[in-house]
Amino acid sequence: MNPITNRYEFVFLFDVANGNPNGDPDAGNLPRIDPETNQGLVTDVCLKRKIRNYVSLEKEDSPGFAIYMQEKAVLNNQHKKAYEALSIKPEDNKLPKEEAKARELTQWMCKNFFDVRTFGAVMTTKVNSGQVRGPVQLAFASSIDPVVPMEVSITRMAVTTEAEAEKQSGDNRTMGRKHIVPYGLYRAHGFISAKLAERTGFGEEDLDLVWRSLINMFEHDRSAARGEMSARKLIVFKHDNPMGNAPAHLLFDAVKVKRVEGEEDTPARSFSDYEVSVDSESVPQGVSVEEKL
Repeated sequence: MNPITNRYEFVFLFDVANGNPNGDPDAGNLPRIDPETNQGLVTDVCLKRKIRNYVSLEKEDSPGFAIYMQEKAVLNNQHKKAYEALSIKPEDNKLPKEEAKARELTQWMCKNFFDVRTFGAVMTTKVNSGQVRGPVQLAFASSIDPVVPMEVSITRMAVTTEAEAEKQSGDNRTMGRKHIVPYGLYRAHGFISAKLAERTGFGEEDLDLVWRSLINMFEHDRSAARGEMSARKLIVFKHDNPMGNAPAHLLFDAVKVKRVEGEEDTPARSFSDYEVSVDSESVPQGVSVEEKL
């Protein structure tokens, strides 16, 4: 697979209705928020996890598309696969002394694990396979408007023991609590480097898979806490030059998201409450704009 030859940036808009897009374990799993602005937050690793999960479903058992960072994966065992495939004996915490062999190990990991050649990885564990800087990076997503997390108590009809069944107290039926955001539209920025793609072998097939993952990842991530999450817009900036034709922030500034005129004083409750526009005239020469969604 030949590496990509264009630099890209993208704006990804997604929303949540009556759900928790990214719980904070340090705050009792409340939806993450910026304490100064009350804007909702979704971490980059949360979005990368959903991309990995989508790829594992679409490319299940396909050579070259294994997932390195997966649930309950033992990373040393992942690294051993490279050593075994290349018939190299591992030394604790060390790469092979021969630079060519060390490079071959890292390249094998890139070739066989989609998320290593896409996002990069630090593989310097006891079984050392080196480090990789990935060409695809995501920033935290922030909600366009402040969000107000709600705590909702839930109850159960069944009980665990006969003793509990004899109690009539309503408190006994309380099962727990859910934390939700009534509605939030989130915006994330992404970056794809052609020069870093040369080092990992990230190619056009991988790029198309990233776009499909962003568009479809919520369709395969339903749960009681994330029943209604949807990808809404994916706006891609493509540079003619591998090094880029314009700073990323200028391109992101061209994408405007605002409330529908006349509705600014009421809480947003759907995507139709917002207008999304791209100021194509402000996009510098050498950069093209495409809406994937």
